[in-house]
This record gives sequence, structure tokens and C-alpha cells, in this order.
Amino acid sequence: MAAARVADRSPLAWTLPSPSWGLVVPLLAALLVLYLAPLVNLLWISVSDPSPGLGNYQKLLTSGAMQRVLWASLRIAGITTAIALLLGYLVAYVMLHAGPRHRLWIGAFVLIPFWVSVLVRAFAWLTLLRTEGLVNQALLGIGAIAAPLALVRNEFGVLVGMVHYMVPYAVLPLYANMKGIDRRLVPASRSLGAGPLRSFVSVFLPLSLPGIVAAWVLTFILSLGFLVTPAILGGGRVVMISEYVRLQIFQTIRWGLGTMMATVLLATVLLLLVALSRVVDMRQLYGAK
Repeated sequence: MAAARVADRSPLAWTLPSPSWGLVVPLLAALLVLYLAPLVNLLWISVSDPSPGLGNYQKLLTSGAMQRVLWASLRIAGITTAIALLLGYLVAYVMLHAGPRHRLWIGAFVLIPFWVSVLVRAFAWLTLLRTEGLVNQALLGIGAIAAPLALVRNEFGVLVGMVHYMVPYAVLPLYANMKGIDRRLVPASRSLGAGPLRSFVSVFLPLSLPGIVAAWVLTFILSLGFLVTPAILGGGRVVMISEYVRLQIFQTIRWGLGTMMATVLLATVLLLLVALSRVVDMRQLYGAK
């Protein structure tokens, strides 16, 4: 028995792979072929078309059009994230304190956007916000405005459509985080003399910060890659990175510029995740143990 224990502790016993690796290796190989290889090809095209070198990346510093696209994408994604976080926090907070029946209804309305195509939602907002749409006609009917407002084919329309799409992505991680907060802490703060506002700001809000960070990361990253909503509600006047990539590849046939912008978008997302991982535990942030 002693010899068996010594054999179990030998270096060879620790280096033998687990049989479960036989199930994982095919999946890793599929990811390598279907995901990593296209990304490498994407990077290669960005530095080889139309000529080898970093000429495509140098245009980021010299092309005003590209800089406007990047700035517009970051600005719209930032505004969308801020509004979606504010609305998502309010919805999640109400869900936390609502009764079971009301919580079920609120959750259903939050999840409905996941079941509707983004294309259908974009055209629905286009119908509501256009000059002859329901919103303008209602405002004209009550005398709030003298002429129809330009609510679509501009940045405002894009923001409306994107916020509508992103609010559920903010609600879900916020509500999951809020459910883990001990509900006795705020009443305890109130019993010690703190008012409702101070109890919320000093107790509940700090404890919900991990949910805020998780919702911010998810919402901002997804907002950077929007394509359909800006293309329809922006009417060609609001161009974000994904739309710019589509135009370069499918219309102007400048694959080098298109893949370069796609690489910049991917690198931005990865750098953002790396920077946040230095501050917070990303695995714990999204529920991994």
C-alpha cells in the first residue's frame, strides 16, 4: 500500500492527461479552425491589401472620415450605455421590490425584445418616429409642436433604437446582482437614523456596483458593434464602425480598409476587457465560480 501511495505521488502520475481531455480537444480544434483562423486571416488582409505594410492603419491618423466614424461610434455607444444603465437600474430596482405577480409581468416585458427581430424593431421605430408617424401626429394633435420634428434619419433616432435594444442587457445583470444583496441592510441603516436617500447611496448603491460594471461592459461592447439599427434609423447619415466595414467590403471593395476597421473594433473590445480584468474579477462578475 505504501508503494502504491508513492507511485500515485510520482511526477509521471501528475503529468498524465485526464481522459476528459478527449472530449475537450475536438471542441478546441473546431474553435481553432472556425474562429481563430478567420481572425488571423482578417488581420493578414488588413496589412497586405492593397499592399503589404501598415498603410491602412496609418489612415486612422490622417483620414478625417475614419476619425469621424470612430468618434461617432464611441459617442453613440457611450450615450446608449449611460441611458440604458439608468433605465435598467430603475427597472431592476423596481423588479426587486415588486410583488411576485408584478415582477413576472415586468420580467416578461423586459424579455420581449429578445424575441423580436432587431430588423422588425428598427422598422417599427422608423414607422413611429417618421414625419407622418404616430409620435409627430400625436404632438401635432395636442398642439405641442407647430411642425413635425426630425426624429429619424439622425443620431436621435439611432439612440432611441439602440437604447430600446440594450435596456434588457442592462436589466438582467443588474437584477441578478441586486438579488444577492442582503435586503436587511437597508432597514438596518434606516433603524440607525439614516434617511431613505442616504441608506440607498451609502449602502445599496455601493453593493450594486458589481452589477453596474457588468451591465456597463456588456452594454458598451454590444453597442459598439451595432449595424442594422444605425443603418435604418440613421438613414445613411449616421455611420458607425460596422456599417463602415460593410460599405468598404461590399460596395467600394476595399477589403484592406474594411478589415482594418474590423480589427480595430476587435482590438478595442479586447483591450477594454483586459483593462477591466485588472480591476475586477470578470469571471465572478458574470456569475462564474
